[in-house]
Amino acid sequence: MSLDLQAYTYPDTLLKGRTIMVTGASDGIGRALSLKAAKLGAQVVLHGRNSEKLEKVYDQIDAMNGSLRPSIAVLDLATANAESYSTLANSINNEFGKLDGLVHNAAIIGDRFSIEQYDALVWQRVMHVNVTASFALTQVLLPELRQSNDASIIFTSSGVGRIGRAHWGAYAVSKFAIEGLSQVLADEHQHLRLRSNCINPGATRTNMRLEAFPGEDRDSVKTAEEVLTPYIYLLGPDSSGITGKSFDSQ
Repeated sequence: MSLDLQAYTYPDTLLKGRTIMVTGASDGIGRALSLKAAKLGAQVVLHGRNSEKLEKVYDQIDAMNGSLRPSIAVLDLATANAESYSTLANSINNEFGKLDGLVHNAAIIGDRFSIEQYDALVWQRVMHVNVTASFALTQVLLPELRQSNDASIIFTSSGVGRIGRAHWGAYAVSKFAIEGLSQVLADEHQHLRLRSNCINPGATRTNMRLEAFPGEDRDSVKTAEEVLTPYIYLLGPDSSGITGKSFDSQ
């Protein structure tokens, strides 16, 4: 589904009063979105596995808006256990009491091999980080999301999560699964104040894109900052009631 937001405008205070958690916030789209959300007044919870990188994003936000210092949530999705997830959820509940937005952006690409050649352990790791971790994090944070009057969950999808393509292996399958997870959540909460949607950002100038297409002319690909509008729209009040959809941002 195409989301034409080229003419979409919003105030500088669009996300004021909202607490938003972004996974994979240390780089790429996650980093760009965290900075933008903070600029629009949100209290941002920065998730990642590298504390040093997260602290750099923290410093950028602090320099931009010192009155709303972000929180840092260091969690390696590849190795996190149930206790780690519960500790994170309790921390958010104790500090904020609610969560208005949860953006699942963290993912790994795995191998670019055929199904016949794909290593089973790599497959399992990709599916765990990209799907199971998203399920687990969403599940433990649902109580905090339900405390919001307008909670929005966003899953970062992919074009290969809509139409399977050769040699995209576990990554493509994981994105198909993410689309399904989002739809199930949306249907389960259709009568509640919680919405769930997917965004396919398209070709974006990120390290993951570079890993997949090392010979590509990076200047021909949009920057992370240039694909943020659908995220901002779905995190804000203007998209209230929109749920169970899957959008293309390019």
